[in-house]
Formats: sequence, C-alpha cells, structure tokens
Amino acid sequence: MASNHQLSRWRVQPIIDAALREDLGDAGDLTTDAVVPAVRLASASLVARRSGCIAGIEVARWVFETLDPAIEWRALVEDGAEVPAGAPLARIDGQARALLTGERVALNLLGRMSGIASVTRDMVRIAAPAGATIVCTRKTTPGLRALEKYAVRAGGGRNHRFGLDDAILIKDNHVAIAGGITPAIAACREHAGHLVKIEVEVDNLDQLAEALAAEVDVVMLDNFALDELVRAVAMARERGVPTEASGGVTLETVGAIAATGVDLISVGWLTHSAPALDVALDM
Repeated sequence: MASNHQLSRWRVQPIIDAALREDLGDAGDLTTDAVVPAVRLASASLVARRSGCIAGIEVARWVFETLDPAIEWRALVEDGAEVPAGAPLARIDGQARALLTGERVALNLLGRMSGIASVTRDMVRIAAPAGATIVCTRKTTPGLRALEKYAVRAGGGRNHRFGLDDAILIKDNHVAIAGGITPAIAACREHAGHLVKIEVEVDNLDQLAEALAAEVDVVMLDNFALDELVRAVAMARERGVPTEASGGVTLETVGAIAATGVDLISVGWLTHSAPALDVALDM
C-alpha cells in the first residue's frame, strides 16, 4: 500500500544536511577516505532484516544523492508497503565513498521511520473494525517531526497537530491558569480566528459536560475508564462533537478503547518509543 502523503525534499534536506554534518564532523569519513579510492564505483542493496511497514525510502535516496548527485537509484518498494524479513528495498549504484559515508544516516532515518510505520499499522488494524482512527501527537524527536508524522501516515494513521500554531488544544494546565474550562474556551474563541478549531482535554464527565455546554469543537477524553468512555462518547455524540481518547493506549488496550465508539485515539508512543525496523546496506 503506497502512501498518498508525500514528503517535500526542500523540507527534509535540512534534516539530512544536519545529520551528515553530525556524522562527518570536521575531518570527514576517516575510514572510508583511507580505504576506498575516490574513483571506485560500487553497487549496494537496502534490505529489511525483519518484517515491517516501510517508510522513508525517498529519504534514504536523498541522503545518498546529497553525497553523490549522479547516483543511480532503483526503489523496489514504496512507502506504506509491508515487507517480509530479507526483502530488498532499493538498489543503488554510484561512488563507493558516497555509499559508505551515507550508510548510517540513511539507515538511521529509514529504520526510525519504518519502525513508526510498522507499529502504527499494527494499531490501525486493531482499531479499524470499530471505526476509530489512530492519530499521533507532538511527542516527537526534536527536529524529526516532519519525518515521524509522515511515517505515521505511511502506516495508515493520521496526524494530530503539527505544532502549536495549527489548532487550539486546551489542556489541564491551561484550565488551571484560566480558572476553569468555560473561561479558557471563551479566551481562546476571542483570540483565534473563526477557522481555528478548539479542542479541550477533560478528565471526567463533569468537565465534559462543561466543555459541551461551551460548544467546543472536539473533546479529548484523557485517561477515562472504559465504562466512562462509553458514557462520554454518548454525551458528546448527542451534541455532534467528535471524541478523542488518550492515555494508556497500547496494542493490548487499543481494541477495547476503540470499541467504546470514540472517533479518534491519540498515541504518543508511536513517535517517541517505537522500535526502529532493522534495515541494512549490503554492498
């Protein structure tokens, strides 16, 4: 399954440049420069060492193209594809130095993104029969948010906010400072434009009732017990307000959470704790 949400190279290139600068330092690739003649050409394959969902194929390509613009690249899978262990992902021909020097950065990014896509795909499969959508959060690796959120999409999930500037989410600390849910919503409605949606995080049914009375756009039901989730969803549905469940979501619990009827389930560990998929470069 190919992803319909593509990355823009202009947005990713600064991430690649920073990663290469970090790895090369001031002296460059001492080992490769000593062992490999500058004129030497080589061929290599990117290979998945274990099964999973792939994300970041083009990112890996851009790493190698940064070091050797004339590199010949043939992708064998698309982002969003599920592959078995041992599956070849891409074939690369070019300067041997570029392949060796770019290897770790390319594998780090590809493995990280594919790991996120893989766990997202697993969670989506469990939640989908109940009609719930899996979404990520802002709990991303600093500097890698664009890549990690793209990986969630490649795995079949959706994105929550990309940053603080694309929607309003009133959380418990905002409520505490504002003196309550109602004044917090009123302040946000006064501050934001008419196109900006307002979501409120609530911890109990009383707070939910207050948020619904204030005509909020979306409610986040944080760490609700399953029986309370069922009641909360029913309350919100009567007002036509979408619901989002958060807190304590794992592969073991997501099915039961989805079965309560929530519209969205937000999962922070998709991007902050997903294990990387083991991928390798075979010369």
